[in-house]
Amino acid sequence: MSSPNYSLKVNRELLDPNFESYRLSLDPIPSYNVELDAAVEEVKLKETQYTLDHVRAFGMYNYLHLDPWYPDSVFFVDCKGRVLNLTVTLDTALGKPKEVFRLSPDGGCEEPLCPSLSLPSASWAALSDGTGRLYLLRTSQRGENSHLQWEPQFNQQMGEPFVILHSLAHVQGGVHSLEVLLLRVQKDPQESKGSGFSVTLEWITVAAQDQGKRYEVRTRRLLTGKSVPHYAALEPQGRGLMVASEKPFACTHLDGKAVETPADGAPEHLKVLPLRLNIYPLYFWQQTAEDVTVSVRMPEGFSKDQVQFRLAGGSLSVGVQGFAPILEGALHAAVDPEASAWVIKDNKSLEVTLQKLEEGSTWPELVPGDGRGEYMVSEEQAALIHERLTYLTVDDLNANGEAEKPPCNSQELEDCDGFPEDSSSLTHFDGGTLQPTQVVNLGSHQYLFTVDADPSEMPCLCLRHDVDALVWQPRPAQPDAMWEHIATFNALGYVQASKRDKKFSTCAPDFSYAALGECLRRTFIYRQPAPVDTVLFNRKQGRQVGQVAKQQVASLDSADPVLGFRASNERLFVLTEKNLFVLKVNNN
Repeated sequence: MSSPNYSLKVNRELLDPNFESYRLSLDPIPSYNVELDAAVEEVKLKETQYTLDHVRAFGMYNYLHLDPWYPDSVFFVDCKGRVLNLTVTLDTALGKPKEVFRLSPDGGCEEPLCPSLSLPSASWAALSDGTGRLYLLRTSQRGENSHLQWEPQFNQQMGEPFVILHSLAHVQGGVHSLEVLLLRVQKDPQESKGSGFSVTLEWITVAAQDQGKRYEVRTRRLLTGKSVPHYAALEPQGRGLMVASEKPFACTHLDGKAVETPADGAPEHLKVLPLRLNIYPLYFWQQTAEDVTVSVRMPEGFSKDQVQFRLAGGSLSVGVQGFAPILEGALHAAVDPEASAWVIKDNKSLEVTLQKLEEGSTWPELVPGDGRGEYMVSEEQAALIHERLTYLTVDDLNANGEAEKPPCNSQELEDCDGFPEDSSSLTHFDGGTLQPTQVVNLGSHQYLFTVDADPSEMPCLCLRHDVDALVWQPRPAQPDAMWEHIATFNALGYVQASKRDKKFSTCAPDFSYAALGECLRRTFIYRQPAPVDTVLFNRKQGRQVGQVAKQQVASLDSADPVLGFRASNERLFVLTEKNLFVLKVNNN
């Protein structure tokens, strides 16, 4: 059936409009260093791998893998082809990483990629050697037997080299299956314009045969696009796929056979009713201390006589004659109808000006509960935000905004506060038809990072929302609320944009802190607000401060580039070519 476009609904209870800033804490972070007896297997890009997609997919690859099923257990592959594991139980007695599997020497692949690993369950692993070979391995219960060797159950060449993005295991009808999602950047002979490369996502289902004695490929699905996805993950039980990318993906092959696409763009044997690509958000709004301005998208060719506008009793209704209202509901606060007005802009939108009765108040929402609009920060509010958050972008960490030295660096504030020009979308594909069922226009909601909060659920994705960073948990079983806002990191969107040397970003699965890692040495940790033991007052506003959010900085004892960066609830793991650093962030 036809499915409308979708929008992300922010949980306003998880936002803090009164958040002031992070306070720089000089409390030391205990750091432990494990020296590796062999270097990490880092693969350098070749001259033929020159596109931005190659850099995003492989040049910025995270070589460290956190086990979502067992806390404080990480894996990586060294230059000897060994898959090594470090499981932390006592920080002061870390020991050496233990080998759990060894890859066969590469078969002469001209352009190998970095080995990649995914852990679909508590007792299985999916591994790529970087030359196009896929391994599925039985690991036993890793938490109790992390030292045991992994046993290959499936070993097959799958074509051109790839990296594994996601995997999961499930049992359906008594048959054990593993779903694996692969990413490739390939030469496209049909691409006469642009870079000459295309990006493919291959979704492979491997199922048990002969009562689990052997495993064989059951289904191969290929989706093609023109940009490396920011986020791509499989739905539990293999019921669907979610992709966040700058450019759309579409199914092109099933089990090695090309899918014929007619003129209307839908594969003939997968054809469903077309998706209504309504444009979201439906309206934009901003505010000053005195008024609220709303810009409502209107259908093409509408006239002034067709506009239906009603403002009475604290409620607003805007629409076009003959259609349901585009914007309707009770406003957050009372306005003066006599001083409010509307005007048509460029024959495309309706601009509504609402005069606040209570001047100086800040509205957290226009119409409470309506998530179809997007809030735009006005110049007046942007100035206040810059004044409050400017010191967060300072390279020398000078947090004293009242001193003679200006608390900002030479980089223009609007540079770090800008959004990407490309418009990204978040799409849910049905596992049966491989057709999109829900599409979210992310617009200015810049992708920040992915985190496994609960291994039984799909990975979460973190997006920028104004200056904040919001964490979204996919809920594919809830079509009307497929993405749930479950956590917020105040001002992290603003902060991360200012870190010009940032390479990795992540957060703890319990959302107690977020972390940014630079290419070399420095790591920044941003803790959630917590109650303070002493009485503190805001000198400018003259009020008592009950909670403080802290920023901490750790500098690694290494000059090697950072290759891996993962966070557990208690520890932050940082991998370089020759060392694995363990930072004790929380003491739980």
